Amino acid sequence: MAGVPPDQRFSASDGTPAETTVALDGKDGCIARARQLTGDFLTRVRRPGGPPVSVGAVDLSQLVVSELVTNALRYAPGPVLLQLRVSGGTVEIAVWDSDPVLPAPCAPDPTRVGQHGLEIVRAVAEEFEVVRVPVGKRIVARLGLTDAR
Repeated sequence: MAGVPPDQRFSASDGTPAETTVALDGKDGCIARARQLTGDFLTRVRRPGGPPVSVGAVDLSQLVVSELVTNALRYAPGPVLLQLRVSGGTVEIAVWDSDPVLPAPCAPDPTRVGQHGLEIVRAVAEEFEVVRVPVGKRIVARLGLTDAR
């Protein structure tokens, strides 16, 4: 399987990439890299015989990854772990960081400059959860693979 990252897992049944996990070091360009990895992953999923993945779902997934990774890098020390997993008709985007403090979303305020990331993620995700883990927290957003909600 040349060209497949070592952290890429494939489903046993049809070879579709079902999951990928990558550690992000927080250096320049890592948010763009996370967006690119997300687009590449969903493009591989959207191959003939694979599940349908709309262009809108790819765009929203990249937006969610960008917001979650940006927040993790801004508020938590150390590296960040990004996991993408396709299950059924959804993509699960999970971001782990080392800060145990759970995020508190701000009340909607169109005059506020910044701090809209979590608001955006919660608005576009079909499901959203934050879980404290032994070291830090895991934030998960699930989005549909098609534009229909």
